[in-house]
Formats: sequence, structure tokens, C-alpha cells
Amino acid sequence: MKRYIAILIAAVLAVPAMFAQTTQEQFAQRYGVLVKNVGVSGVGVQTLLDKWEAAFPEDPEMFTARFFYDYSKCQGNTIVSRSESRYLGQEPVMALKDSLGVPVNYFAVTTFDDTLFGSALKWLDKGIQALPERLDLRFYRVSALVAYEKDSPDMACSDLRGLIDYNYTQKPKWVYPGLEKVDNEVFATTVQEYCVTFFRYASPACYEAFKAISEKMLSYESGNPLFMDNMGSYYLVYAKDNKKALSWYNKVLKKHPDDLTAISNCIVLARTSKNVKLEKKYLPMLIKYSEDENTVNAAKIRLEYLQKK
Repeated sequence: MKRYIAILIAAVLAVPAMFAQTTQEQFAQRYGVLVKNVGVSGVGVQTLLDKWEAAFPEDPEMFTARFFYDYSKCQGNTIVSRSESRYLGQEPVMALKDSLGVPVNYFAVTTFDDTLFGSALKWLDKGIQALPERLDLRFYRVSALVAYEKDSPDMACSDLRGLIDYNYTQKPKWVYPGLEKVDNEVFATTVQEYCVTFFRYASPACYEAFKAISEKMLSYESGNPLFMDNMGSYYLVYAKDNKKALSWYNKVLKKHPDDLTAISNCIVLARTSKNVKLEKKYLPMLIKYSEDENTVNAAKIRLEYLQKK
């Protein structure tokens, strides 16, 4: 009898657990485990997301999970032929010649389903609206646009410029998962990563985006060497204006005499313009501030050679 009562009590106590509603945190935990095993759009993820949305339709974490799912699903791959030797900063996966002997390069490129991509951004925008202090969500949006637009980053550039304005005028208390402190240095460093991507993509529109973002950052941080160097690189590599490029690099070196980017690019500028006097000016700076032994030795040999001329 006692055993029967014990079993009955245990069964009664188990009823609430069996029918208790899954909490938002539990959905997030289940999602994390599932994604770790199958990826953001693997088997079972959509089913879990549907249940999560049905139970908590306004959960910001669900919005973000939906973004990742649609963003993953909207991507595909294709091979495109181009005449240039590099495309979007990549080497060709295959190089052939056409019937006239003209080189044709083939590149692997990510494609996007426009409808699913638009859906992904809508979910992300809901997440940003619900969690306006989450900086990672803002950068997810920029990154998605950069990948989508490729060598014509109009929307990405506009989005990033707006985010820069918002950061410096509204001074939000940003939160970035995994970082204890999010200040303007973290913000600027991340923005610079996008500038590097634009520069690496190397299309006219990307170079202009590179310049526009650098100028926008300098309007708030006029002495930031990252973006001053960027301006020098824009004029050196794309605009082919050595005078303006040198002016920007010298502005950097006036405040930061150990800036190796500016020093190295001044040497490149001097060599390409065959200006021996200019090269002899910057080589000693490279020798003084570089910590790379091979670089220092090469600079010493080059300087000795030029001094004999």
C-alpha cells in the first residue's frame, strides 16, 4: 500500500513538469545545442524556431535566430568569369583562355535569394528594434549587406555611415556579447575591418566606400591614424595622386612617428615614383621602428645601396 501511495505521489508531482511551458531561456539553450550540432539552418532548426515563435513571438533572441536561419538559407554558390586576375580580393579558382587566346578567369562567388535575404534583414531589424543597445546586431546588418552587394556596396556604406553618426552623436551604451567593455576604440577598430574589406574588394565603388567611411570617421576622430592612413592609401592606390597621399602619411607621422603603415607606404610611393631622396628619408624610420628582423635587414641593405648612388 505504501509503495502504491509513493508511486501515486510521484506521478502527481510529475504532472506539472510534464505540462510546464518551456521558458524563453530554455528555448535559447535548446537552440544553442542544436546549432552546435547541425548548424544554424540544419535539420530540426526550423521546427524549433516555429515552436519558439509560437510560444514567445516577441523574444529578441528568437528574432536573431530567425535572421541566422534565413541568412544561411538564402545563400548559394556559383562560378563567374571575369577578365581581371583578382575579384573581390580572391584568386581565380580556374584560369583558361578563350578561342582567341584571351585569358578568362573563373571565380567562386556567393549568390543570394533576394526574398530570403529580405526576410533575414526584417528579422534582424526586429532584433535591433527590441535590443537597440546590441552593437553586434548592428554589425551583423552591415556584414550581411557587404556580402550581398559585393563590389557595389551602396546600402552597406549608407548603413555604416548612419551607424557611425549614431555612435558619436547619441553615445549609446553598447553591449557586445563576449566583450566586457565597448568603447570608441572597439567601435573604430571594427569599422576599420569593413574599410579593409572594401579596399580588398578593389572595385571603383568599393574604393569610394573606403574613402567615404574613412572621411566619416575622421569627422569625429580627426587624429585617428587608422583612417588617416586610409586616406593616404586611397590617393596612393586608387586616385594615383602621390602628392595627396604623401600629405596624409606625413600628417600621420607627425603625430605617430612609429606608424609602420605610413612609413612603409611612403617608401612604396618613393620607389614607384623613383624618388631616391624621398626613399632615403623614410628607410631610416623603417629601420628604427620595425620589429621584424628581415624587414630591418632588407631596409639597411637598400639604404646602403642608395647612399652609394
